[in-house]
Amino acid sequence: MNRTTLSLIGAATALAAVTGVAALTGGSSDDADASAKAATRLPVQRSTLLCPTPSSSDVSSTTYTAYTPKRDGVDAKDGAAELLPAQSPADDTADPGGDGGKDDDKNGKDGKDGGKGGQAAPGGDKPVLPLKEPGKPVTTEESSAGAPALIGTADGRFAPGWTVQQTTTIDAGSGRGLLGTACTAPDTDFWLPGVSTDRNRQDFVHLTNPDDAAAEVDLKLYGPSGRLKPSTDEAITVPPRSTVPVLLSTLTDQRAAGASLHVTARTGRIGAAVQAVDQKAGSDWLPASAVPSTSVAIPGIPKDATSARLIVFAPGSDDADLKVRLAGPNNAITPAGHESLHVKSGMTAAIDLGDVTKGEPGSLLLTPEGGEGPATPVVAALQVTRGKGSDQETAFIPATAPIGHSATAADNRTKGSTLSLVAPRGSAKVRVTASAGAGGGSPVSKTYEVKGGTTKALEPPRPTSGKGPYAVTVERLSGGPVHASRMLALSQDGVPMFTIQSLPDDRGTVAVPEAGQDLSLLNDD
Repeated sequence: MNRTTLSLIGAATALAAVTGVAALTGGSSDDADASAKAATRLPVQRSTLLCPTPSSSDVSSTTYTAYTPKRDGVDAKDGAAELLPAQSPADDTADPGGDGGKDDDKNGKDGKDGGKGGQAAPGGDKPVLPLKEPGKPVTTEESSAGAPALIGTADGRFAPGWTVQQTTTIDAGSGRGLLGTACTAPDTDFWLPGVSTDRNRQDFVHLTNPDDAAAEVDLKLYGPSGRLKPSTDEAITVPPRSTVPVLLSTLTDQRAAGASLHVTARTGRIGAAVQAVDQKAGSDWLPASAVPSTSVAIPGIPKDATSARLIVFAPGSDDADLKVRLAGPNNAITPAGHESLHVKSGMTAAIDLGDVTKGEPGSLLLTPEGGEGPATPVVAALQVTRGKGSDQETAFIPATAPIGHSATAADNRTKGSTLSLVAPRGSAKVRVTASAGAGGGSPVSKTYEVKGGTTKALEPPRPTSGKGPYAVTVERLSGGPVHASRMLALSQDGVPMFTIQSLPDDRGTVAVPEAGQDLSLLNDD
């Protein structure tokens, strides 16, 4: 008999070194606390982030801001963080419907034009936003219509909590508005409720492949009556280190104002985000919802929201019955006329909540209605509108996982930033830290208590004597789970332009099991 001994410490350390991104789950803070008793959390050693093509509009400008917080227990010498342009394949790969090419050209969003900056091999291009030290953000602006999608990695001291924000202003046209998104980690499965194939919307899903082998991706749409019948092959090939934009209305002949998109990588891994363009209400990015869950938090509805539209999808085999509550500054209430929501399995449900916040900031909480049998997991998102008539602007808030340890919004300005924190159950204590500015200054931290069942909306602290964009990091210190989002508002010509980014955990640490004994593999001769 041969005996091979594998140390648990060695296996866990290798896992942390190799994954660095996907080793953390989106479970509740209670689960994290329980697992912490049996595991030590160590800083990740490598992170990957993907930024979609921002815009091909001639009247657009994009600000990129990258940041890594300072962390205890991290080697202060080694590591790097940078992004490189992705390649943009030919139109026939980016346009699976075959009839979307004209629309793409007309709206300045075809894959070829959207990726001019990434046509050369990424290895030969100059890195974007290389960090010099943790704790200090770097920023750059791109005013050309050819800004490419970006693929980035961070390792060593720059990996834990590395965050990149992409903020685009489009001054005119059907895509007019402020579009913001946090660059995301690659994965194999994404749910995006809130998409549309309606005639007044043009929604593009941007698929970015960070790896050296092609990724095969399936796209499935679900409307109010179930699966939308595909008019073309829904399988998409994303070449290595490339990005492919797909116009959702080319995937089906059916029109649905409220739908859910399921993105699945059959091979490889990808980043997926939807750029939603409304002919009347502006445009913004729609990020993926948190993983299906029986209880959902959607943080950060602005106090001056003129309308809010909730979109929910039940991906399993059972229907979902949900309580709907609005967590305001003082307590949680039930919106009049919307006490509950029934979601049929495999179908998208949408309800218009109107000006649900009534002049006060809030967050939406969805919990099981009760009754017989287990609760059903759902995914959800909220479309929020500010302004009226021709001065409307829209943004999206997906269901957001709780902050396990910390989360960061990288691009904040001296004016226009609002941080929203919601504690769905018990009260919680958090620390909010403003980093130094990209142009200097010193960090500032403040501690806040968020009462259970309420939303605390606040202007985040600013760096002392700092200039330029800065980062805001939220750390959960104690208490129940906390969900967070950040709104950036930059009004222009009477239009209340804004964008909202959710702040899930930053994946800065990985759980490494305590080694109580060796794991032995026994092989009989």
